[in-house]
Amino acid sequence: MNVKDSEIIIQTKKLSKSFPGVKALSDFSFELYQGEIHCLVGENGAGKSTFIKLLTGALHPDSGEIIFNGKSFPALDPHTAQALGIQVIYQENILVNQMSVAENIFVGCEKTNRFGLIDYKAIFGEAQKIIDSLGIHLAPKALVESLSTADQQFVKIIKALALNPKVLIMDEPTTMFNAKDAEKVLKLVRDITTQGISVIYISHNLKEVSQIADRITVLRDGQFVNCHNNEDKNVDLNVITKEMVGRPVSIFYEREKSEIGDVILEVENLKLTRSSTPINFQLRRGEILGIAGMVGAGRTEIVRAIFGADKKVGGTLVYKGKRVNPRNPAEAIKLGIGMITEDRQKTGLVLSMNIIENTTLVGLNKFGRIILKLKKEAQAVWNFVEKLNIKTPSLRKEVQFLSGGNQQKTVLAKWLYKDIDVLIFDEPTRGIDVNSKTEIYKLMSQLVKNGKSIIMISSDLIELIAMSDRVLVVRNGAISSEIQGEQITEKNIIANAIEVN
Repeated sequence: MNVKDSEIIIQTKKLSKSFPGVKALSDFSFELYQGEIHCLVGENGAGKSTFIKLLTGALHPDSGEIIFNGKSFPALDPHTAQALGIQVIYQENILVNQMSVAENIFVGCEKTNRFGLIDYKAIFGEAQKIIDSLGIHLAPKALVESLSTADQQFVKIIKALALNPKVLIMDEPTTMFNAKDAEKVLKLVRDITTQGISVIYISHNLKEVSQIADRITVLRDGQFVNCHNNEDKNVDLNVITKEMVGRPVSIFYEREKSEIGDVILEVENLKLTRSSTPINFQLRRGEILGIAGMVGAGRTEIVRAIFGADKKVGGTLVYKGKRVNPRNPAEAIKLGIGMITEDRQKTGLVLSMNIIENTTLVGLNKFGRIILKLKKEAQAVWNFVEKLNIKTPSLRKEVQFLSGGNQQKTVLAKWLYKDIDVLIFDEPTRGIDVNSKTEIYKLMSQLVKNGKSIIMISSDLIELIAMSDRVLVVRNGAISSEIQGEQITEKNIIANAIEVN
């Protein structure tokens, strides 16, 4: 679309917001046209989330103004933002799994009959109307827990659309999807804008951004860098990445291979259910073993069983030559196995605790069981902060205030502090920017060079190809193939991950 032919619906002028020790947004000016898809890109900590919270009223700016349909506001509150028609869809799950699609769509704004009771017929009917208008296949009476990840994202979008928004803000809407499901979401976003709804779209997937954006605004260190017109969908991604990080950055990381040693971990006849196919594989010292497969194929379930987080019905582990059977994560950690989960905010970190407390969480006995030697503890943590380049004004900073990339590095610091030998990474770079990705890749490469071993689950095929020494492809809860060397290609991974009838 030619955005200049449309009216400006949101304009901000010199918005600024600071937190103690951090200038989150500085004199940021922005325009959003009616029916436009305007993408925001930038590293973690660039100011994107702060800007969105200012638009939705979750935060108030220190200075500047927000202009909505020509009316100026020094600040918005959540009620006013919603009344104006601003809706946001966050990447976190906000759905109730045990409720139906229609009930989730209208929760909090239920339709009632003349007796004040919920009118389920009206709810299901209205939900069906919205679903039909979008041309998607979704049953209003289906329970959310029975839906695929992509369909659950559709429910979140429909939930926002049911409130008749003028502006829809989408924060990493495809971050947990395979390519096929991600394209379904992108098509839905395009269809939404034909109804005159404007979309602010945040994503670290620059290829996706280049496909969908009408314009792309780049933020760096809380400041506006550039706005690119992308009507012809031919924006130069190398220019975008350079603007994001302030220097040229390769979009793809080339890993220097390390020397691979003896087997450190062997999985023998692991069974997740009584009817599942036995799983067998080996992990060697100095190796990055990639695990590929479609979302829902069973990749995470396999590593959670190894880590003792999920029960298994059969099989054993041979770790450093000894048969072991960790029944919970504490036993796995004691053996020397650690896991960085895909949802670092829920299971990898305690958000209300600071960097020191999170880093030493699994190794509190290192400096005394009863009385902690706090000075030595802080110095040890600071060494990891410097080594991993964790950007923070203080070790006492609560991790909830760190960017996604720095949160991920704090989780890694925790396991390095514990001196773990086998690390399981589940989606190690999901939701973090291109520069932080490169830093994580370098750290992983250094770990295996130092004799550590890594199991890495990833939905990013480029990441798997660049980082893995071998790739196990999982399909329907079983290993369908093992790919090595030059055979690790997108074509081979996809062919083995998809079931062909």
